[in-house]
Amino acid sequence: MSPTEFTERISQVEAERDALASALAKAVSDREHYREIYLDALERIKRLEQGVLGQKSERLPSDESQLTLQILGTLLAGVEPGSEPETTTQPEPAASEPPKKEHPTRKKPKGRNRLPEDLPRVVIELIPDEVQRLGLEAFDKLPGEVSETLERRPSSMVVVTVIRPRFVLKNSPGAEESEAEADVEAKPEVEFFTHEPIELPIERGLAGPSLLADSVVKRFQDHLPLHRIAQIYGREGVHLARSTLCGWHQQLAESLRPLIAAMWKDVLTSVYICTDATGVLVQDKDKCRRGHFWVVVAPERHVLYGYSARHDSEAVDRLLAGYEGYLVADAHTVYDHLYLDETILEVGCWAHTRRYFFKALSSEHVLAREALALIGELFRLDGEMQKQKQKQKQKLPPQKRKEYRDRHMKPLVDRFFAWCDQHAPHVIEDTPIFRGIRYATNQREALRRFLDDGRLPIHNNISELHLRRQAIGRKNWLFVGNDEGGEVNAILVTLLASCQMHGLEPWAYLRDLLCLLPNWPARRVLELAPVHWRETLQKPEAQQLLAENVCRRVVLGELDGHRVEV
Repeated sequence: MSPTEFTERISQVEAERDALASALAKAVSDREHYREIYLDALERIKRLEQGVLGQKSERLPSDESQLTLQILGTLLAGVEPGSEPETTTQPEPAASEPPKKEHPTRKKPKGRNRLPEDLPRVVIELIPDEVQRLGLEAFDKLPGEVSETLERRPSSMVVVTVIRPRFVLKNSPGAEESEAEADVEAKPEVEFFTHEPIELPIERGLAGPSLLADSVVKRFQDHLPLHRIAQIYGREGVHLARSTLCGWHQQLAESLRPLIAAMWKDVLTSVYICTDATGVLVQDKDKCRRGHFWVVVAPERHVLYGYSARHDSEAVDRLLAGYEGYLVADAHTVYDHLYLDETILEVGCWAHTRRYFFKALSSEHVLAREALALIGELFRLDGEMQKQKQKQKQKLPPQKRKEYRDRHMKPLVDRFFAWCDQHAPHVIEDTPIFRGIRYATNQREALRRFLDDGRLPIHNNISELHLRRQAIGRKNWLFVGNDEGGEVNAILVTLLASCQMHGLEPWAYLRDLLCLLPNWPARRVLELAPVHWRETLQKPEAQQLLAENVCRRVVLGELDGHRVEV
């Protein structure tokens, strides 16, 4: 081969090499592109299957629990991800000794739960016919068999007719001159005596405290739409228009605003609060627009709801005006401006972080399981601390909680973020696992915040739990009529959710609250909040006001009959 031919051959080979390199680069690029499409389609299919057929909880299958423990052991032992964990082999059982079958322990039957002692009871004694025929004197009575049957008396409407007769002294000047009522009223010197009208939650309204409380509980606790409530009352003999029920709730919300304002003021003194938001449809002329419900939880004190027409930073400013402390929230941008001057410190939610990796299970099973194993161990350790609190039957001091977290949970948090830093450069962009790692690293400081103060929670589940109340209601009543309706909803649901937090029966609480509110001192209105309710009921002032309320006494059966003088 001549030098010229050799040079041409080299140039030809180099051109082929460059073409192959270019084709390889294009193939690699196309592969990554199609892999992204595949992973995105796989995630969409998984979400569709989960929404239509699957369970909504974020629990891993029980048959993978052993694998999770192995992954966790590998990560915490410092073994490189992907290597096989060390296992110890168990000796084979002898042939003469067949493996014993493990039978699950059967729980002992506990029988029926005892019926509450405070329920009304009617005792019926059944006497045999033979005993009745011969007489009780012919027999010795022995202890018998006692059984209980639970029945229900149908609820019913009661009309409380209040008569306030007017009296005039028989010997008063001018009264004896005419027995006609019109003549007596025309004389200005005649003095009349009449009882003051009873206090009602809605001035000159038709509904008393118990009926108003019942309608609120049905609508906002049991999530019944107005037309169903009207149908229920119609079956009881009273036909009420939906507009009437809606008007009652609007007027009630207006009278309750001072109490709700006092609860908001009290929440702003909390060391930390938890918040979240959800959307709701609002009726409009052409089509429904979107409004938003907010929840703010001060654990062990109040659950408060707010409404705004927009989900933006201005709504957050109105909601949390004047607050300084820790804020447990998701990483939405509407909260970012609150953290600029550090008067409010962000606390991240590990449950929200976990959700990202749970969504990545279908596309990046191995990496997602590693992340879930670390986060799951974090939740397990926090649960162990809660169990210690329950065993001691008292709250662990914040300093003890911080020491526990520094000793047991801080190394796990460090290991998790080291894992994120290790895998962040190698995952494909805009995939579920990429979004999970990016979210965690962006929220690194906020997610570590719970280590600074033993009082802080590691998640925001309490907000999501209470916000679920609005989500369930939304499936039933579908939308609110206008922005004012959203505010009415937020005010009344605030009291119902706070009742749930403190274990109060909502109907009884609202009934008695509406009896006390008109005459309760405005400067002490916070005493009527659910957090203080049990202490308030022990005060002589509250007991006297409740005892004097005629409508309440009728509902409780203390006043009955056609005519009762009070």
